[in-house]
Amino acid sequence: MARVVTYKFNGVTKTIPFSFSRFHDMYEAAAAAEGVDIKNFLAMEQQLELTSRGQGIVKNFRQKEFARMGFSDIAFVREEE
Repeated sequence: MARVVTYKFNGVTKTIPFSFSRFHDMYEAAAAAEGVDIKNFLAMEQQLELTSRGQGIVKNFRQKEFARMGFSDIAFVREEE
C-alpha cells in the first residue's frame, strides 16, 4: 500500500508520495518536496528529544516551526480499497 502525504505550503494544498525508506517522518518529506533546508531544525529537535521528558514538547516545537516555515495541515491520506 502506497503512502501519500497532503499538506498546505503558503496556502496551496499539495499531495506527495511518501516512503519510510527515504524520510523519517511526513514533515521531512514535505520540506524536501518544497526544497526547504531543515538541518538546523533537526539539530534543535534532537536536542529537545534528549533533554525533554515528554513527547508533547517535541511535537509542539515541530508544529510551531513548520507553521513558521509556511506549512500547515500536514497529514497522511488514508486510501480506502
